[in-house]
Amino acid sequence: MTSLDKPTQDAGQSAPDGRREDDGQVHDSRTVTEAALFEAFGGIRGMVETVLPGLIFVTIFTINKDLHLSAIAALAVSVVMLVVRLLRKDTVKHAFSGVFGVAFGVVFAMFTGNAKDFYLPGMLYTLGLALAYIITTLAGVPLIGLMLGPVFKENLSWRTRNPGRKKAYAKSSWAWGLILLAKCAILFPLYWWADTTQLGWILVILKIPPFLLAVWLTWVFLAKAPPPIDVFAEMEAAEKAEEAAKAEREGAAAENGEPAAGRHRRG
Repeated sequence: MTSLDKPTQDAGQSAPDGRREDDGQVHDSRTVTEAALFEAFGGIRGMVETVLPGLIFVTIFTINKDLHLSAIAALAVSVVMLVVRLLRKDTVKHAFSGVFGVAFGVVFAMFTGNAKDFYLPGMLYTLGLALAYIITTLAGVPLIGLMLGPVFKENLSWRTRNPGRKKAYAKSSWAWGLILLAKCAILFPLYWWADTTQLGWILVILKIPPFLLAVWLTWVFLAKAPPPIDVFAEMEAAEKAEEAAKAEREGAAAENGEPAAGRHRRG
């Protein structure tokens, strides 16, 4: 049993400082959840890195209708943000994904000569991600759990050992899937009917609000869920227990006068 699994004082019992013990647990759970979501989704900086290349592209294209200049500027901004992260030795996964996403959009738009195609790879990725959230949830392995399990140090323990958390992950994945599908339902008709600037500005506007809504719902579901089972702490405790048992066996053998070689064989 890990520290996260150990029973605490009875619900409502006051801690030595006068606070309710369960209130402290709820606060700790919410704090851990906030930190994990911040790490997983990149926080404010990650949002800026997600929005800025598209904003640069649509701004320049709105002004001069130059596809090449708009695309190159968007890609350059993505690369600069990646280089800054590398120089500061920060986590680069969000910046890397941003560079690849923008690069695909640039290549696609340059190949077709249609500026709207700069947004198409990202739109297709959003649709695929929405379907992935829904399909994995229906399969009993919600994607948000696969993403956040390592962050919470619980890996896949929630699947069989923590049904309350599995339910919370399922609700969160449904929220992400449906929100992203709703976003696609707005963007894909615009891809066919609107011009490039209209599509671009609406896409920029829809970058952050749906994301924040999905993150907030995830926080709500997980903050109310049982705490994660720290499987790393469990493995460490098991290793320490095994070492202690081995030392105890060797000590008992030494007291009985057993030769060292025999002790090693028994260990």
